[in-house]
Amino acid sequence: MPPKKKGAVEKPILLGRPGNNLKSGIVGLANVGKSTFFQAITRCPLGNPANYPFATIEPEEARVIVPSARFNKLCELYKPKSEVPAYMTIYDIAGLTKGAHAGEGLGNNFLANIRAVDAIYQVVRCFDDPDIIHINDEVNPIADLDIIRDELRLKDIEFAQKHLEGIDKITKRGGQSLEVKQKKEEAELVKRIIELLENGGRVANQKWTQKEVEVINSMFLLSAKPCIYLLNLSEKDYVRKKNKWLMKIKEWVDANSPGDVIIPISVSMESHLAGLETDEEREAYCKEIGAQSALPKIITTMRTKLDLISFFTGGADEVREWTIRRWYTAPQAAGTIHTDLEKTFILAQVTKYDDLIELGDETAVKAAGKLLSKGKDYFVEDGDILFVKAADGKAR
Repeated sequence: MPPKKKGAVEKPILLGRPGNNLKSGIVGLANVGKSTFFQAITRCPLGNPANYPFATIEPEEARVIVPSARFNKLCELYKPKSEVPAYMTIYDIAGLTKGAHAGEGLGNNFLANIRAVDAIYQVVRCFDDPDIIHINDEVNPIADLDIIRDELRLKDIEFAQKHLEGIDKITKRGGQSLEVKQKKEEAELVKRIIELLENGGRVANQKWTQKEVEVINSMFLLSAKPCIYLLNLSEKDYVRKKNKWLMKIKEWVDANSPGDVIIPISVSMESHLAGLETDEEREAYCKEIGAQSALPKIITTMRTKLDLISFFTGGADEVREWTIRRWYTAPQAAGTIHTDLEKTFILAQVTKYDDLIELGDETAVKAAGKLLSKGKDYFVEDGDILFVKAADGKAR
């Protein structure tokens, strides 16, 4: 292996599945507003909300547009024939119930669907409505949070114990081989994870070494996924920014899921906005009630939690916002445009978004000496505008 260049930045291993096609799942108990939230965020009547548990059996999938002021500005600048924004994939997963880890209430299907996504939106009901039953007969967000936390961690304990059994089969062979030594170290890590889970902790909220992250990623644990807590308020409480549960929920998250984000939302308000026909009508309604939609923040915050960033390609034909994982190299970013570009990559001409906006056009950027040529070891930064040159003569 060649020596590292002096001053070179080593690419870290991120917790979670590698790649940029990452998915988020909407999770919660039955009748907390998940499917209605899904419909609002996708602007499509894909779900079928019903006033009984398990209205959603198979997870429904949709791509949502990522709000982007930078993309809009570049479209204004280039006036392209085609405009292609960035998207995020979201799944509506059916409601969990107590005992799901043991297979109750279709629990095995639901937990498998959660395992298949990369991050979690956990919808927590904080509103009273006698017409919408609560699966546990009373609205108690703290109890709901406890149920979801326990179901996920109990399933993770099961996953971890099975993983440990597989390791033990190797270590029991004995000997001093490198494999046995590595598996003994892995076993100690898995035991620590099991202890953490038994004490109510979440894997995602801990500090891990790069070596430990590699092992954790191979286990596909539910509690290793980043989580955003969506507190579903009545429209009245959302507008006045008050609810009796808000402080109690913050205290719970600080204690049980430290560092994770809480976002208040009124699903009923978002559903009403989604049903309006034009942006002008939505803007007028928001102005009338004195509140704004939480959906843009919900989408962009999840991208941050997933370590996703954007780069752009732009010109008269097309402006496109591309999604990549942080710490992608220039060839990897080129590969998201077309796989051949990663294999035949020569260099990337990089324009910083702020430079282009400040100077007005590409000619001015070049004249100011701010058009950068970057090679294979360049880590693409959020907001970069790329022009890729490849060995086969193709350029994008």
